Amino acid sequence: MAILDCKAAWKTIKAARPPKLADLFKAETERVANFSKDVASIHFDWSKTHLDEEVLGAFAVLAYAVDYYGARDCLFAGDIVNLTENRPATHVAERGQGNTNDNYLAAERHQRMRSLVDAIEGGAFGEIDSILHIGIGGSALGPDLVIDALGRDADRFEVRVLSNIDGEAFDEATWGLDPASTLVVAVSKTFTTTETLTNLEAALEWLREAGVADPFGQVIAVTASPDKAIEYGIDETRVLPFSEGVGGRYSLWSSVGLSIALALGWGAFEELLEGAAEMDRHVKLTDGTANMALLAAFADLFYTQSRGTQSRALFAYDERLRLLPDYLQQLEMESNGKSVTAEGKLLGQPSAPVTWGGVGTDAQHAVFQLLHQGTTAIPVEFVAVIEHEDSVEPRHHQLLLGNCFAQGAALMAGRKHEDPARSYPGDRPSMTVLLAQLDARTLGALIAFYEHRTFANAVLLGINPFDQFGVELGKDMARSLDDPEGRAKLDASTRNLIERAGL
Repeated sequence: MAILDCKAAWKTIKAARPPKLADLFKAETERVANFSKDVASIHFDWSKTHLDEEVLGAFAVLAYAVDYYGARDCLFAGDIVNLTENRPATHVAERGQGNTNDNYLAAERHQRMRSLVDAIEGGAFGEIDSILHIGIGGSALGPDLVIDALGRDADRFEVRVLSNIDGEAFDEATWGLDPASTLVVAVSKTFTTTETLTNLEAALEWLREAGVADPFGQVIAVTASPDKAIEYGIDETRVLPFSEGVGGRYSLWSSVGLSIALALGWGAFEELLEGAAEMDRHVKLTDGTANMALLAAFADLFYTQSRGTQSRALFAYDERLRLLPDYLQQLEMESNGKSVTAEGKLLGQPSAPVTWGGVGTDAQHAVFQLLHQGTTAIPVEFVAVIEHEDSVEPRHHQLLLGNCFAQGAALMAGRKHEDPARSYPGDRPSMTVLLAQLDARTLGALIAFYEHRTFANAVLLGINPFDQFGVELGKDMARSLDDPEGRAKLDASTRNLIERAGL
């Protein structure tokens, strides 16, 4: 019966042709209230989407048919939800929202992490004033986002994040730093990641060349494979472990957040965790369209499945959140960019759209031409902050917010003109996420919201958001370039490029 219900729900969703947005607002006097909610000092407004009673009814059937609520309970219970790797996904336990044992282990590791933070602050590693955080993917994107958003006025440690294997990136990350007073934090779940270990080797050489007597003494390893880090040469007392069940792009809440705690202070890191926990509780205890992560997933899937949209744009109308689109690219596309179900069958329908975006108002003068008048209608998400903390005249922030809200209104309303070049079709969807303020607690809740939204999308599609085998093939082929037989198997174009570059 569930399979039949699922097929019927998808058929209704894909065939649905709701009224235009303007007509939905005219017909539903309570539409804003029905599609908006405040959670953890964040206001979510999904009223400017084409979700209507018929579509929501079909999604409600789908959620029960695929057992979203059971899958949600499994996530919080620490059950196996990553089927291909036979693992749980325990990032919620890092916020104290998993099962008792996982919560205890996470708290124990946090305490070890805090002891190390206290030791660094207390001078156990010498006079440290800078942190070089080395990682890639989730091991870099999460800490980079949080530190860039909240650490601009911090006067604790200068934190640089290095991810790219490009030597130019290394030079930029280390420029102006004193090796003698720089602590290196190397983050790799497996401690085998080529880019991270290559950059770590460069950092160790940088320390040696500067006359640091014990380069390894200025390195902390953060990993789910502590034995590998110890084998590499890092003392056990300088190794911070985290759980195998914590995926890289869900890992900033774990020991991976060491650089966050150093940059912002332990109190801010705890507030980050508590904000995420508040969003966890909302998702765990709320059903239907009152669950903001589930409602957002309904909208996402309506546009990919019914309207055929292949991308979703997100614009942060706050310079402090400039890295949010980059962070969400990995979270959403690495999690849900799949073509098979969790059972290994062909998906047979679109999965994750391309996530992209930028910062307002810069983006208005770069890409909004296409959003307003292009031939492809793209769902747009706006993220803004009500309170500002900058030093300039408040009018700046008022103009910023005004532009944000006006863009959503313009996408929906459009404007007819006798000159086609000046005509706007309108009826283009947008969503708005409005933070009361940007602090550690609210940012934690925001990031957790996007995690749960990604999970809800995956469950509704029947895919596994916690593996990422799609990144392996290119890395395997790169490793084979040193092998003549491996090179011989490459296509003629690639072999020619390798020869031209002198590799």
